[in-house]
Amino acid sequence: MSADFEGAVNMTAAELERWLETDESKSVGQSDGGESVGHESGRRIVQLLRTKKGDLTEDDHAHVHKVVGYVHRHLAQRPAGDVEHTRWRYSLMNWGHDPLKD
Repeated sequence: MSADFEGAVNMTAAELERWLETDESKSVGQSDGGESVGHESGRRIVQLLRTKKGDLTEDDHAHVHKVVGYVHRHLAQRPAGDVEHTRWRYSLMNWGHDPLKD
């Protein structure tokens, strides 16, 4: 994993897995009626976190890059005020980043 990925993803695989089971997690993100893009990404991140660095594929590295980009873009759009129960935070958490852990 890259240092950028480790900086962007601040949730453990177990924390992210638990989060993805919640109604809040499933309530956000763009979808075509099925699983949202962010929720699907979260499941992929859990797999990445549990994979040895040397076993990552080119496709895995591409997803790592996508995650870093998403988290950085989304953090720049932080809303004012308390973000604990916002769709903004829930969406970031689907991508493995809990802004309240910073």
